[in-house]
Amino acid sequence: MKIILKTSLLLSLLFTFSMRAQDMKEGFGYLEKGDFAKAETFFSTILKEYPTNKTARLCYARAIGLNQQADKALENFIQLKKEYPGDLEIELNYAESLLWNKKFDDAKVFYTSLVEKYPTNFVAHLGFANTLSNLKEYPEALRNVNKALTLSPGNTGALISRKYIKLGYAYKNVSEKKFTEAETYYDEILKDFPLDKETLMNKANMYLITKEIAKGKEVYNLLAPAQPVIALNGLSLLDHIDKKEKSALELATTSLEKSKTITDESLQKQTKERYTQALIWNKKYKEAYAYIADLKVQYPNENWVLSLSATLDIYKSNFPESITSYKKILENDSKSFDGNLGIANAFKASGLTSKAYQAALTTLEIFKDQGDAMNFIKNMKADFTPYLEEKLTYSFDNGNNTAYASRTLVSIPLSTKWTVNTTYQYRKTENSVTKAAAESNDFLLGATYQFHPKISYTLEAGVNSANSTTTSYTQVLINTYFKLKPMKLQDLEVGFKREMQNFNSDLIDKEIATNNYYLNYNLSTNFNFGWFTQYFFTAQTDNNNRNLLFTSFYYNFMSSPVLKGGLNYQYIAFKDRVPADYFSPKRFNAVELFLEILKDENGIEPKSWFYHANVASGFQFKESDAKEWTYRVQAKLGYKFSDRFLANIYGLRSNIASTSASGFTFNEFGLRLKWKLTSKPLFKLQ
Repeated sequence: MKIILKTSLLLSLLFTFSMRAQDMKEGFGYLEKGDFAKAETFFSTILKEYPTNKTARLCYARAIGLNQQADKALENFIQLKKEYPGDLEIELNYAESLLWNKKFDDAKVFYTSLVEKYPTNFVAHLGFANTLSNLKEYPEALRNVNKALTLSPGNTGALISRKYIKLGYAYKNVSEKKFTEAETYYDEILKDFPLDKETLMNKANMYLITKEIAKGKEVYNLLAPAQPVIALNGLSLLDHIDKKEKSALELATTSLEKSKTITDESLQKQTKERYTQALIWNKKYKEAYAYIADLKVQYPNENWVLSLSATLDIYKSNFPESITSYKKILENDSKSFDGNLGIANAFKASGLTSKAYQAALTTLEIFKDQGDAMNFIKNMKADFTPYLEEKLTYSFDNGNNTAYASRTLVSIPLSTKWTVNTTYQYRKTENSVTKAAAESNDFLLGATYQFHPKISYTLEAGVNSANSTTTSYTQVLINTYFKLKPMKLQDLEVGFKREMQNFNSDLIDKEIATNNYYLNYNLSTNFNFGWFTQYFFTAQTDNNNRNLLFTSFYYNFMSSPVLKGGLNYQYIAFKDRVPADYFSPKRFNAVELFLEILKDENGIEPKSWFYHANVASGFQFKESDAKEWTYRVQAKLGYKFSDRFLANIYGLRSNIASTSASGFTFNEFGLRLKWKLTSKPLFKLQ
């Protein structure tokens, strides 16, 4: 919130003139009460009879200056200054008229000389403090206003000026993320002006930025007795930040009801806006759509209503419609914050990277150092920053097989469309009973090209080199696929992958390559249900074939952290049964219920924890065998040390027979590290 500094000085301190024969008390009264139009008329009449009277001329100049004629007032004071050189009252009023005309640099020069000539003059120090505050030179402004208060202790005008200087200084500190310093100034103001509305609102706004929920609620509760609607609106937003969406809607609904009794139209609009936002946060899209439709009738083409409509479309993944609404906002006001940053988000969600980046830059040009816009650009740059990922794993099963593996991936975006990568994977397996051991090394080079916002293509190719006690060989590896978004809320991946069977030493010995033709399809909805399906057809070099189908129907119970659960079904069928070599049933079915919780590493701030856990249990049916109980448990826990480095450990345990015989139990533990190799992309985003 931009602080506008009040610069009027107390008239009673400025007018100590001899009244001579003219009685001007009535005119002084108009000035003191702020009735500047009447004061202008009054002194204009006086000057018709006494055109040279210094006091009347000075008061007339003040009246017109404070009645939106600052330029004419300055002309009058310049003339008076010429006629009465060195007159302190005229010089003080001339200096103040420079402030009315926003000539702050000129005012600073003049006030500097005034306080040097009159070091004990209260009005000079107070005017100088106000000037410096307008120039955002807050330390010197505070020094001068404090000097004024030593000259006139407890002076109401000086205390009010100090309040606005400290509000401006606090706002500057908030912009610079110096929140402790800002908090100190807010607390100092509240000592002078307990429960001051402006200060409490600014302090609460800071806690919204810092996401200090408890402190924010404490401030809004202080506001509540005098400003219940403002307090409820703020508390609703705090609950949204705290992921308590139901409570946010309850508070917003109460606020909406209370707002019917107030006359402040601006606050009524803010309350209707918060209520609509709360409906959207709670995914009550039908109610939000109907309410916005009514608002469009009441407030046609108003930006805040257009912004609500655009937000609703973002939540519903109607990105083209959202962009249309933001364009209307910018037609109404090209400097709208909601319009500029909103359309940046809509462009990004639509895959229009360059347009999103340019819109965010435009936002920063208008709103210098604005936190949300800076974070948006930082996150966009992070998406295109080179990184290295290292994964170390150890696994074992009840068939006496153990394996150590490492995987190193380096990804380097060359532009918003091109990314190249290289992967090296080492795996060593052995069996403690048979003493069979083998090693394999995979090396891949790849590239991804985004040739449409909704379509990308990836090609990776390389070699596998394997060695065991009985054989050694080299085989070609290929991984190629398209990723598409055929319709909103849908994701489709279609590809081909050639890989080597390297689960254990025996499989490496057999030199079996698998050619996998696959597709992955995910359908999300706006009502929390989702459906994921995966299909593989695999042709193996041992002349066996495999069909694999996996499908999952799930429900999202929460969005932050993500909590979902559902039903999984898996079907596997091989052309030939070769149980001596590997798990290859003619028919295999598995059904399980699962529950999953996720706090994603990409959505958290540095110095935060992230996690992922999945538990599932059900039954598997292998050919004509009796059903068997199955379970699967996997978990990940990590820490984001900085914007450029994170790490996590993970583990899993499963007895499902998808990859081996019945009675099989598999365990794996690992460590993953991820570094951003540079602080920004290697190319210039544009």
